[in-house]
Amino acid sequence: MINLTFAYKIKPNNNQRQEIDKTLDVCRSVFNFALKERKDWYNSRKSPINSCSIRQEYIIPADALYPSYNNQAKNLTQAKKNNERLKSVHSQVLQQTLKQLDRAFSDMKSKGFGFPRFKKEMRSFLFPSLPKDCLGDNRIKLPKLGWVKIKQSRAYPTGFKPKQARIVKKASGYYVMIAFQSEEIIPEHPVGKRSLGIDAGIESFVATSRGELIKAPKFLRDNLRKLKLLQRRLRNKKKGSNAWLKIQKKVAR
Repeated sequence: MINLTFAYKIKPNNNQRQEIDKTLDVCRSVFNFALKERKDWYNSRKSPINSCSIRQEYIIPADALYPSYNNQAKNLTQAKKNNERLKSVHSQVLQQTLKQLDRAFSDMKSKGFGFPRFKKEMRSFLFPSLPKDCLGDNRIKLPKLGWVKIKQSRAYPTGFKPKQARIVKKASGYYVMIAFQSEEIIPEHPVGKRSLGIDAGIESFVATSRGELIKAPKFLRDNLRKLKLLQRRLRNKKKGSNAWLKIQKKVAR
């Protein structure tokens, strides 16, 4: 399948703008609460067996489960029943916030990134699914927001269906990042033939899909060395002699 992402600037009304800002604030609270829960769990496992800190200590039962995404998602569902602020935000948006935190911890372990930090503000949130016929001329229909006006700077891609939408708040205004997906399947490599991916690099001249790195040919640098050597030889030869003419021919090449 082929995926494309198009960005458009949106023009929400006052009610929609308030709804977007409230959603960003709730997502920030959920992210920070879930991060604090994981951080406390980690700190509770750092205490020595034979001693504890004089100032403070994180005491969590030894049989307490690690606050993974699944556990936190279940607790979020229970919390929404009694919390009107959480109820006002689309459930899938809050789940995506927990997934964002879970990816941050995965990157910390696999890629060596730093420990996730608390957020002072949230700048975006994601709608993982969109209703049918959500696109119109200069407008888009989003859950909890309804029809929102957009500045359609370019046409929607033909043959693609909108799958996701991310609302982004910037200093210049509000934007929507629409992810389109095509049902067409990319054909596989034909049997009996081989394909090779080639990419021009910075450190290496060419990098192939097989892991081969080809250095850049230094034609000018190599020829300048030869030219410098021939000029030294030519300096000690008598002008017009056979040796002088031979060196002149090499220099001309």
